Amino acid sequence: MADDTPIRLKTLKEQIYDYLRLQLKTGEIQPGSIINIDQTCKKLGVSKSPLRDTLLQLEMEGFVTIHPRRGVVVNSLSLEDVKNLFQVIGSLESTAILASKDFIKITDIRKMRKLNSTMRKAVAAHNLKLYLSTNIEFHNIWINLCQNSLLQKTIFTMKKRLYDFTWPDKFIKEWEEILVNEHEKLIDLIENKKYIDAANFIRDVHWSFAVQEKYVKAMFQL
Repeated sequence: MADDTPIRLKTLKEQIYDYLRLQLKTGEIQPGSIINIDQTCKKLGVSKSPLRDTLLQLEMEGFVTIHPRRGVVVNSLSLEDVKNLFQVIGSLESTAILASKDFIKITDIRKMRKLNSTMRKAVAAHNLKLYLSTNIEFHNIWINLCQNSLLQKTIFTMKKRLYDFTWPDKFIKEWEEILVNEHEKLIDLIENKKYIDAANFIRDVHWSFAVQEKYVKAMFQL
């Protein structure tokens, strides 16, 4: 029997967005550089309209700044930016934990432990790529369960800026081990239904810039 589920193809804007995000993430487009609209259109074989729409979205997400005369400048990620992102993400994830408390099941807790075990192995193997991807999946468990699409979208947008934009290829084993241990404590709090304590912990410790500042500066070389 044929599958009647429609196949969703990406729009032109989405394809351009994915291309530019990849260029930013891999460092092909460097912070402080200018994105030449004419050259980019020619390279991608597209008109200016979808490219401009994409650049407007990237500007809203903090990746670029559009100047009427200077063009499109790629933003750097400053220490103040990182500090602000930690504060916002910590507050929003704290809210997400409280909002998800009625939807977290034992299977979700087991998945958290399994993912954290994978992260611990990634730390031992100095596999930063695996650690980061698994870490995002770990946090997404309660974010996806919070039943608030606006909250989810805001968190994911903030994390794009933090993780996907010129994240340095640098592994700080001491910090990653600390974060994995913090995950264990967070899981224990959630499993014991201490949701307020878990929400405070994710905000005031795990995403606290003051607590993590030494490692943040080293990771981002700021």
